[in-house]
Formats: sequence, structure tokens, C-alpha cells
Amino acid sequence: MATVILARHGRTTANATGVLAGRSKGVRLDDHGIEQARGAGERLAGLPLAAIVTSPLERCRETAREVSRLQNGGTKVTAERRLVECDYGSWTGKELKALANEPLWATVQAHPSAVTFPEGESMAQMMARSVAAAREWDARVEAEHGPDAVWLAVTHGDVIKAVLADALGMHLDLFQRIAVDPASLSVVRYTPLRPFVLSVNSVAGDMAGLKPPKKRSRHGRHDSDAALGGGAGSIRPDTSAGRRGRTP
Repeated sequence: MATVILARHGRTTANATGVLAGRSKGVRLDDHGIEQARGAGERLAGLPLAAIVTSPLERCRETAREVSRLQNGGTKVTAERRLVECDYGSWTGKELKALANEPLWATVQAHPSAVTFPEGESMAQMMARSVAAAREWDARVEAEHGPDAVWLAVTHGDVIKAVLADALGMHLDLFQRIAVDPASLSVVRYTPLRPFVLSVNSVAGDMAGLKPPKKRSRHGRHDSDAALGGGAGSIRPDTSAGRRGRTP
């Protein structure tokens, strides 16, 4: 199936001041976040993206626009409601240092599957709708562009952690072990049997190695098979002029 790159938005003013932005309107990238978004776009400039799908919140739309701008001819950006930030309810807009004193905070850290935020969403609901969105969009992109297509989902830290946890076969209670930094890129390739997690929290390096090969080579294996011994690698080094073969 197709390959999805999960991009977290760049840093925001809320990130920089330790505030839980949640679904608050008007939370935008700060100057550093804009630079991070542009950096992500530069990393992806050599990789044709079949689609760019984004959370509807401003910080993700801004990040998606920076990536699209650096695609050859631009790539249409489509909003997907199911990739929106978790609804933190009455926790929204509060300082993280204050929330850390709430009794629910310990449950968020140790047993997120049991958490429903006051007047908000449960973390299990967030995981279910974000995983469904990622898998459904992946199938749609493959149907329209073929199994070698690569597409981008621009979304939020907890959403990306949830999608990665699902791809890794991890219970939601373990997803706090995954780090997802602002403007980082994580890569999942879905197949009929299992997802392959190709990269997590990548913050540097050209991503052109994900470019589909001119000719598909199966080497006698099914696309869902894992190579015994690890194989020769899933991401091809970029050998084009002016590059040094960096991989994420």
C-alpha cells in the first residue's frame, strides 16, 4: 500500500510558553515554528507527495502550506477533521505545570486508555478516529495513485503517537514512550498483513530516499513480508547531484 509521512506542526507560542493549546483557535506558529515548517518542506522537496492532508487547526495548516509551497508545482492541501488535536476539554488553555498537579495527570502518564478529559474527549476515542483517518486516507491514496505513492499527514503530537502505537502493535497505555517533536517526520508503510514503521521522530535529513523506484522489484517476497536478517534497507539513499545520500 501507500506510504504516509506523519508530520507534527512546527512550534507554536503555546508550546514555547508551556500552555496546552488543544483545539483553541488562533494558536499559530511562532518564528521558530515557521522556520521548522520550512525545514520540513525542504526535507520533502525532492519527494513528490501524492496528497497533503492536515488537521484543520491553524498551526497544522500553516505547516502544511510551507511543505506544499516547496513541492514542484504545489500539492493541494486537504483538511481532515479526524486528524484534529485531542479535545482536552476544560484542560484546554491551561499551563502544563498546573495540570501536572491534577490527580488525572498521573493517569494520563501511566494509563491513557482510562482517561477522559473533563468536558472533553477520551484518549481512546482520539486514537480510534485518528488511526481510522490514517488508514482510510492511505487506502484512498493508493487507489488513486498506486502502491508506491507517498503522502503527508500534518497533525498533532498525541495524534501521531496514537497512529504510531497502532502501527507498532502497542497498547495505548504504552504510547507515552514515543517522542514526537515539533516539525518531526515519522513514516509508516501499510501493507495487507502489517504496517512497517520506517522512521520515528526524524528531525533531520533529506527524505527523497522514499521516492518510489522506477521499477518495482519484489525479490521473491510479498510486500507484507519482513526481510529475515533485516534486509538491505527500506529507504533508498538519494544519489542525485548535490546530495550526499543522507537518509532520515
